[in-house]
Amino acid sequence: MVKPTLRTRSIGTKVSEEEYAKLERAAHLGSKTLGEWCREVMLANANGQSPKTQQSGVAEVQALMAELVALRTILLNVLYKQVNGESLTAEEMQRLIERADADKLKKAVERLPQTGGSNRS
Repeated sequence: MVKPTLRTRSIGTKVSEEEYAKLERAAHLGSKTLGEWCREVMLANANGQSPKTQQSGVAEVQALMAELVALRTILLNVLYKQVNGESLTAEEMQRLIERADADKLKKAVERLPQTGGSNRS
């Protein structure tokens, strides 16, 4: 049986409260402790790679949030028209969908930090 290499060296750095919260959120999204996440990112960078699992995890969360934001925008607009007794033409619906799709990622990225992911212990 091969013995795993022991980790005996340590690396430290100082970050601001805002930077720490961002790092903590990224680790949380990757279902890792902050130390594990930092080690993975540093080693991947040192090896000339990108930490694929973390990037895909963040991208997946952003994509899901973007779709939810777009769906919410469309739904609220359609419901508002219905409540006011107005009908929606196919052309209006298409414009509504295009408008919701146009800024969904921007809105999702803005809303993700509000989810409270930075309070992980």
